[in-house]
Amino acid sequence: MFYREAGDFKTSYQEDSQTFPIAFDRWRYYAVLAVAFLVVPFVINDYWANAILLPFLIYAIAAIGLNILTGYCGQVSLGTGGFMAVGAYACFKLMTAFPDVNIFFHVILSGFITAGVGVIFGLPSLRIKGFYLAVATLAAQFFLVWLFNRVSWFYNYSASGQITAPEREVFGIAVTGPATEAWATYLFCLVITVVLAIVARNLTRGAQGREWMAIRDMDIAAEIIGVNPLKAKLTAFAVSSFYVGISGALFFAVYLGAVEVGEVFGIQKSFIVLFMIIIGGLGSIFGAFAGAAFLVILPVVLKLVGVDLLGWPTDIVAHFNLVIVGLLIIVFLVAEPHGLAQLWRVAKEKLRLWPFPH
Repeated sequence: MFYREAGDFKTSYQEDSQTFPIAFDRWRYYAVLAVAFLVVPFVINDYWANAILLPFLIYAIAAIGLNILTGYCGQVSLGTGGFMAVGAYACFKLMTAFPDVNIFFHVILSGFITAGVGVIFGLPSLRIKGFYLAVATLAAQFFLVWLFNRVSWFYNYSASGQITAPEREVFGIAVTGPATEAWATYLFCLVITVVLAIVARNLTRGAQGREWMAIRDMDIAAEIIGVNPLKAKLTAFAVSSFYVGISGALFFAVYLGAVEVGEVFGIQKSFIVLFMIIIGGLGSIFGAFAGAAFLVILPVVLKLVGVDLLGWPTDIVAHFNLVIVGLLIIVFLVAEPHGLAQLWRVAKEKLRLWPFPH
């Protein structure tokens, strides 16, 4: 088999501790990036962009952020939808207040603004945890949605209460507004997603990631050995909210173009992202991508099979989608708590040993 470590020698500590120690994994990673950047933009159309690729990339960023907080640091959060709304409304205010600034900087600044809000709502984690922390973040979800609905300054006193993204360009190519091309919005989101994924991977494998995992595994023991719980928990909330805020900004400005906070960033959005990391795998960057891909592709596949092929009613297919997701969450929580990421790791281990049984 080609999936082997034999002959793949390491001559330094950096080579031995790299993300992809097996050569085939590295080349597979480079091949996926090459296809994503050099092939997909030339074959993409509006349907594939709006139905699969853009939601996948944006949800993957949100899932990475929530996985940093819940999977790596062990802090349960049900306020993801509210923090995505913070990123969306921050991006809207920046785009309208500073029209000459590049949209890329607006998206990044929206992440930093959301990080500040996340730190504020993360303060209760210093005294409470588990179910009580989940309720506190759920309260943040409802409060933020209420705030954006009630304070008209956030939507520039619009009579409809809706925010709409004005047209903005990157290198002379529109990435927001009605005149966008599918390949342009895809590449814009892809670049941000790849950069954030690389940063998250390095964060979780470094000293900061080890502090988060120490707090997750046993916070009292972590404090005894020198980990600062205040710093670890608040940095987890800040980094997680930064990622979620960027995903909210992209979801509003690039993907939808216009949103109403109660409909788009309600409690169901928080549960969707939570389901992504449960199915994909807690404590895994790959799991965030796997969970996002699964929950984005599943409704499309069910529509093609159920509605287009078998002629089932649309509402029946939508309920069938919820049933499948619910069953999978139960199965993964009971049988494989580490989700699709663990199944992928097991499959790779078996390939490394094949044809030997162990």
